[in-house]
Amino acid sequence: MREYLLTLCITAAVTYLLTGPVRKFAIVAGAMPEIRARDVHREPTPRLGGIAMFFGLCAGLLVADHLTNLNEVFEKSNEPRALLSGAALIWLIGVLDDKFEIDALIKLGGQMIAAGVMVMQGLTILWLPVPLVGTVALTQWQGTLLTVALVVITINAVNFVDGLDGLAAGMVCIASAAFFMYAYRIWYSYGIEAAAPATLFAAILMGMCLGFLPHNMHPARIFMGDSGSMLIGLVLAAGAISVTGQVDPDIMRLFSGSERNAVHQMVPVYIPLLMPLTIIAIPAADLILAIVRRTWRGQSPFAADRGHLHHRLLEIGHSHSRAVLIMYFWSALIAFGALTYSVNAASMWIVLGVVILSAIGLALLLLPRFRPRTPRWAEAFVPPRYRRRSGLAAEAQAAEAQDSEVPAGQYGPTGPGQPAAVDAQSPVTVGVSGANGATAIGGRGSSKVRI
Repeated sequence: MREYLLTLCITAAVTYLLTGPVRKFAIVAGAMPEIRARDVHREPTPRLGGIAMFFGLCAGLLVADHLTNLNEVFEKSNEPRALLSGAALIWLIGVLDDKFEIDALIKLGGQMIAAGVMVMQGLTILWLPVPLVGTVALTQWQGTLLTVALVVITINAVNFVDGLDGLAAGMVCIASAAFFMYAYRIWYSYGIEAAAPATLFAAILMGMCLGFLPHNMHPARIFMGDSGSMLIGLVLAAGAISVTGQVDPDIMRLFSGSERNAVHQMVPVYIPLLMPLTIIAIPAADLILAIVRRTWRGQSPFAADRGHLHHRLLEIGHSHSRAVLIMYFWSALIAFGALTYSVNAASMWIVLGVVILSAIGLALLLLPRFRPRTPRWAEAFVPPRYRRRSGLAAEAQAAEAQDSEVPAGQYGPTGPGQPAAVDAQSPVTVGVSGANGATAIGGRGSSKVRI
């Protein structure tokens, strides 16, 4: 565990330290596109944050190669080299897109080629554990097609959700944390060395996201761009492929005892089929809804719009930060709920806990104007909008609000305090407060809308 934590810290440190110089380089290189009608941010913000994340990935793999316990991963498996090859290719395509805006079909072809490069070097799905059937061995073509499909879906799902400051990096970090705990349990508890590469990939991915998040939280100073979103999507898919198609379920020796006990004990084997889906459940749902929505309108599935899940949260009145936190909550609930179920599938408390937390999440979705108040002794540790106002201050603020005149049509469908900025062509008045003391669009550089 110490080696994994050291690798994570080195990856995070390198990513964090390089993001500042990369931001200056992006400004000099002109990787600051003009604000489009579908964008959410208000000021041009540099991209190319994926450069720092890629070098963080390289640093993590280099450090792991020189550690005693993790060096065996490189000696016994070619998967780290396969990951680095595919990551370098997809990163290069992302850098070109951040600078020159290449065609979507070209990016799709590059994603498939990157997945094919990893398959050629051994990072592929060899077999699948199927419930009520057992372990099913795949042919070379079946494994290749399934691997390429999983890589492409994961990359585009992460790319689609990259629409608000810190959203994609935070959600992938949460998913990789759950995946790390799952893969480490298989490697440590069952002694299966084949799960070590997936554990290493998850630790490095956490470091990449944690190192980039301080620069990308609202208001963001730099965006990861396609060079970052496609990169972390590929690393996430590589870990899922490694632990799903490389770990033989028969090695876990779970077919002992009664049939009922065997079914419960086989849950950790079946979870690899679900875990890659749960860790990208929110991005995948956004991807599917976007394709259906655009196709229904007669548009191309790659056409940009403002109908993503995070846009819906802004439209109903949530602030930028609150929308991101809600997406974090649902990602953590799905990923860690599946992880907990894999540990103890027979406990009804797990199901009850997930149901209760889901109810809390739905309440947060339906209460965009709710603003919690903190005790007076804790007011010094929270933002000003959560502090109690004195009576005179509240009366003065109410009087000021009544005296101010706002032209008709200025407010959005959510009522006063919500600017009509949900429509890309509606004017936005700077300084108009929205839900929870922030505008629905946000301050400077809130983020960009991903295709």
